[in-house]
Amino acid sequence: MSSRRSYDLARRLELGALALEAFADSITEFEWQSRLPGDGRKIGVVVHHVASMYPIEIELAQTIAGGQAVEGVTGDVVNKINAEHAKEHDRVTKQEALDLLRHNSAMAAAAVRALTDEDLDRAAPVSLNANAPLTCQFFIEDHALRHSYHHLERIRAALEQKRAAVLSA
Repeated sequence: MSSRRSYDLARRLELGALALEAFADSITEFEWQSRLPGDGRKIGVVVHHVASMYPIEIELAQTIAGGQAVEGVTGDVVNKINAEHAKEHDRVTKQEALDLLRHNSAMAAAAVRALTDEDLDRAAPVSLNANAPLTCQFFIEDHALRHSYHHLERIRAALEQKRAAVLSA
């Protein structure tokens, strides 16, 4: 049975995914293909990236909920996964990315709702965070929940900057 906390976490995760989906759906094909400054990935690739990371982020959160340490996940590993993903999905369509975002965010929210308060409170070392003992709830908030909001703001800022440059030219 879902706890109030797990329900609230799942709802915030869903709202972030919905916000990313709505914004991504509203941009033009040219904007979809635009690269993010400082990142280099296309906006469409980043949207697909967020969608494709939900299963991994949830699996790691469930590992913590089970009282097990997250091992072998480092910044270098994450960078490699992201680079390979960008290469493999360079031509991702908007429909494909949005479908995956809807599907995987729903799956992630359902998995979060299945967690108990005890699961959310359980802590275990997380290699990505210098083996700090993080709670399952913190890990969900810092990864699966935050991910869509983080990239949505970066995408918005990049497109606003691009639009301002066009208007001032």
